[in-house]
Amino acid sequence: MLSALSSPDLRKKIGFTAFILLIYRLGSYVPVPGVNIAAIQNAINNRGSSLVGLLNLFAGGALTRFAVFALGIMPYITASIVLQLLTVVLPKLEALQKEGEAGQQKITQYTRYFTVALAALQSFAYVLYFKSQGGLPGLSTGKFYIIILSLTAGTSLVMWLGELITQRGIGNGISLLIFANIVASIPAGVSAWLNLTPIIQIVILVIALAVVVSVVFITEGQRRIPIQYAKRMVGRRMTTGGQTYMPLRVNMAGVIPVIFASSVVILPATITEFAGRGSVFQSISTFLAPGSWYYIIFEALLIIVFTYFYTAIVFNPVEQAENLKKYGGFIPGVRPGRPTAVYLDRVLTRLTLPGAVYLALVAALPSIVFKYLPQSNVFFGVLGGTSILIVVGVALDTIRQMEAQLMMRSYEGFLR
Repeated sequence: MLSALSSPDLRKKIGFTAFILLIYRLGSYVPVPGVNIAAIQNAINNRGSSLVGLLNLFAGGALTRFAVFALGIMPYITASIVLQLLTVVLPKLEALQKEGEAGQQKITQYTRYFTVALAALQSFAYVLYFKSQGGLPGLSTGKFYIIILSLTAGTSLVMWLGELITQRGIGNGISLLIFANIVASIPAGVSAWLNLTPIIQIVILVIALAVVVSVVFITEGQRRIPIQYAKRMVGRRMTTGGQTYMPLRVNMAGVIPVIFASSVVILPATITEFAGRGSVFQSISTFLAPGSWYYIIFEALLIIVFTYFYTAIVFNPVEQAENLKKYGGFIPGVRPGRPTAVYLDRVLTRLTLPGAVYLALVAALPSIVFKYLPQSNVFFGVLGGTSILIVVGVALDTIRQMEAQLMMRSYEGFLR
């Protein structure tokens, strides 16, 4: 970190990133016009919904203050995930993705439009929910539309701030915004931990450290596939062959499967909270109540399925095999073309299993611990396994990018 501050250009990027994050956190304290904050907080406290608590965690506490950034960056993440899934289904989006930078800019534009639409829809649902819980007394038609417009505009501004960090700062802007929201809840988690008995404190501390170590170990773990390049003619010159490797990470999907599974498993509770009681979704929501074994098992299975699904989107064995064959590369002992694709698919399938199981265990750990240590809920309710997974993953990725830029700037070459 000290070496990064010694570089003027990198120091400027770090300062710009910190400034944007500061603006983002300040926006989490600016309330929406015409809202009674005390009534909102009373509605949340009286209801005690785990769904609202989860949404509030990813919003950095802005939801309990009903700030202009109450929706956070989740609508943009949802829109990005949906667009990525649609690129596999819709040939037009797949063609745009293969066009390079121009096509990616078009997909990014579609993602922005979809984000605004999702933000408006979610704002509408929030207003209806808090109105039904008595959190918005005296809500007139004018205030109704002002609140929706303010929340939607806040999400658009958050999306722009995240893109600014990616373009002019350091690290991935969207990930850093979520990182900042979760880190903002650390003081509350530490305060809750200090109020526990000494034995429970030690147990929770050991579990938290074990989770962090396992996250780093699995995130950095990779299988290196050796690649050999043959000699070939380029113009009038003969290029020499070389040997390198293709890194296949144990967890190529990152934290996306956890977000997918969380969205699906809380869907019945979401519909029940926003649409009312007495429907079939209430029975499903009761069956999949957070903390029950049905909830833990169902979420773990969803995470494993989504990990394989998203890994298949991120890494295409057939495309990788074609690229290797195009540039004269091959895996020793494996024929180029289809046999290479089959080999890569077999290795990736076996490699993804421990990564998927690891994600499921980390996400389910707080619920399992809480079943046997009820006092730990005051800590894991704030800093759960998913939160630790996101924080550690984003921190490692940001440090990796800083090291890459430092290496690029400190390279002196052979003629010094």
